[in-house]
Amino acid sequence: MPALYTPTYKPAGDEVAVFETSKGTVEVKLDAEGAPIHVANFCELAEKGFYDGTKFHRYVPGFVIQGGDPNSKNVTSQEAASGRKADGSPIVPPLGTGGPGYCIKAEYRTNPNNKHNDAALAMARSMAPDSAGSQFYFCLGPQHGLDRDYTVFGQTLSGQDVIRQLRVGDELVRVTIKHGA
Repeated sequence: MPALYTPTYKPAGDEVAVFETSKGTVEVKLDAEGAPIHVANFCELAEKGFYDGTKFHRYVPGFVIQGGDPNSKNVTSQEAASGRKADGSPIVPPLGTGGPGYCIKAEYRTNPNNKHNDAALAMARSMAPDSAGSQFYFCLGPQHGLDRDYTVFGQTLSGQDVIRQLRVGDELVRVTIKHGA
């Protein structure tokens, strides 16, 4: 597993992430108090353009829509949706396996706001608790069974209707960070 990374970004506490997708815009109030490492990491990646042009790569109806894999920048929306390249060959590396080359420390045990409410923004990870990097998901309905295992770092302010429309292959055009709700 890659080394743990400590972001240099210092959250102000008023960050709002603006997700411009191929289906519309979603605005999320980031929780710098409850998940400062996750918010700092997400803001750093967003400000570098890391998420720009990625595709959503996992959709489970009534559960989550997931994105943030940099490997998805190299495939078309149609390829991401089908899971195969245009010539029929498999996508290598497989979508859902990419990250920034480091991991961040889990905060679900220390975050008093760690509630997987409808449209919550949380960080995906592998089986290891401190393995999150760049992949995130939006909850499609309350998912409180995840509260003890995954870090929530934002709550959606607007665009819940957009989140419900997102599917595998839809593009995350860009993520910007603004200050103040």
